[in-house]
Amino acid sequence: MAIKPAKLNVEEMEKAGVNFGHRVSKLHPSMKQYVSGIKNNVHTFDLEKTAKELEKALDFISKLASEGKTILIVGTKIQLRDLVKNAAEECGMPYVTERWLGGTFTNFETISKRVAYYKELERKRAAGELEKYTKKERLNFDKELATLKIKFEGIKNMQKLPEAVFIFGLDKDETPAKEAKIKGIKIIALVDTNINPATADYVIPANDDAISSVKYIIDKVAETIKNSKPE
Repeated sequence: MAIKPAKLNVEEMEKAGVNFGHRVSKLHPSMKQYVSGIKNNVHTFDLEKTAKELEKALDFISKLASEGKTILIVGTKIQLRDLVKNAAEECGMPYVTERWLGGTFTNFETISKRVAYYKELERKRAAGELEKYTKKERLNFDKELATLKIKFEGIKNMQKLPEAVFIFGLDKDETPAKEAKIKGIKIIALVDTNINPATADYVIPANDDAISSVKYIIDKVAETIKNSKPE
């Protein structure tokens, strides 16, 4: 049974800068409904509405986690990579923080084969099975492993397509959203004032650039997943 996520604090959200959108000229018309005002020529979100939408998303996340389902967490903006990686690892969910590999959802079988190759190469190195090769060959294996790690480390334990994907920044990560639509994977997304929210099944209207804003939200997500997972 899903655990009810903790009540959200609007004052804490404001302190974290969740309420700041983009410059007025960049407003996407569909995001107007979530905007409450303008400060220094920048739109500000109505945090009561943000809290309401975030609560809906957390309820859904809690339900999935309680059923042992998988949520892939995606955040490839440079300033968010460590946050996303750490939160995903903390709550035991797969993640993508480097460039999205086209076909991760739509050509999952091929991607899985590459992941299997990466894991086998890792195993061989750990077991000392690469020691029989020349120094130059071992160096090449090391380089290959470093490249494969960047590409696949976050999804190496994802044995099937996830039930949902959480995207931190639809402007940067449109491709995973498109692939998720094709495969019927639910999309939860942080959506800033300059983005069309129509892609997402669960829209969280919020600042998707500031580290403090994303940290506030991703911490709630990680907490909800950990509290909802079956023992």
